[in-house]
Amino acid sequence: MLGAKTRHFVRKTNLPGNWSWCRWSSSNQTPEATATQPDASAAKRQQLLNELAEPLQSATRPAVDPKETSVMLFPGQGTQYVGMAKDLLRFPGARRIFELANEVLKYDLLKICLEAPREKLNRTEYAQLAVLVSSLAALEQLREERPKAIESCVAAAGFSLGEITALVYAGALPFDKALQLVQVRANAMQAACDLAPGAMAMTLYGPDTNLGEACAKAQQWCLDNGVESPYCGIANYMYPHCKVVAGNVQALEFLEQNAKALKIRRMKRLAVSGAFHTPLMESAVEPFSKALKSIRLQDPIIRVYSNVDGKPYRNATHILRQLPKQIVRPVKWEQTLHQLYERQQGVDFPRTFECGPGKGLLQVLEKVNAKAAQTAFNVVA
Repeated sequence: MLGAKTRHFVRKTNLPGNWSWCRWSSSNQTPEATATQPDASAAKRQQLLNELAEPLQSATRPAVDPKETSVMLFPGQGTQYVGMAKDLLRFPGARRIFELANEVLKYDLLKICLEAPREKLNRTEYAQLAVLVSSLAALEQLREERPKAIESCVAAAGFSLGEITALVYAGALPFDKALQLVQVRANAMQAACDLAPGAMAMTLYGPDTNLGEACAKAQQWCLDNGVESPYCGIANYMYPHCKVVAGNVQALEFLEQNAKALKIRRMKRLAVSGAFHTPLMESAVEPFSKALKSIRLQDPIIRVYSNVDGKPYRNATHILRQLPKQIVRPVKWEQTLHQLYERQQGVDFPRTFECGPGKGLLQVLEKVNAKAAQTAFNVVA
């Protein structure tokens, strides 16, 4: 039954321009029929991709107007809220995505998004799947209202869990397999949290602050006070003078209690039960890697940027090797945005669409690259 219902999600071609929604479209068209249709935007997108692959100084190719291209950003865990996706249900494609998710997961994810108690939705096992599916459903609204944004997309990036959403969007990862992969990821990360309870905090600091030294002092304090194999470090690079610090609960308590002496201006705890993107998540890597290896990945059709180093994936093999590292490495989001929007002075920026619950990624973009944020839009789940 599932094979028949998801047949339109299977990509039949790697050609840019023929990929849009053939991986998991609610359309009744077959992928073969979609692939035979001419797509005028395909040549433009490929031309820009070719230009981006060359040094910035190169001017050997005719220019493609960057304003006619788009970039997609996808949020991560923590953006979920009760009632999410409600406004998307007027789009048949969005409803279809949730129907398929329910069939794969064997429970009603949409009902959890709309009606579940906040405590249940915030549980890692549900939150990650809710954000993934709602973000993909938001793309259906964009497809209906601004189809050219889909056709002219040249790159995508996602924050933490959102990177998996970006890989689905780029045709590298099948939708049903992505759901199963995220299930494994969420359960493995929750198990790691149970083994080593941790915490995370948004941290604001000034130019005179040595945040790395502060984390080292917190880690040493934990070691001196009997905490076994403690860790404290940067988990997310957000924007200048703002990082997310993560580690053992005792380490963050040390930073909070000594914030003034350490020249930390403000710390705000995140609503998570573990130190994600740190070595405390090491036990989650193996089950995630095993699940990823069981999936037949494809090369992304557009550029997808890795959280690990802020650079685009080269191919499917690179994804297989790099994606598991994301669980224990910091999310280099600020670096990713610099890579995404690097261009010569005077060159216009693409349109950017944040698809999914919340508006946090565009708020960060404003602080990293205000000019790029001027042509950025939310498609809120």
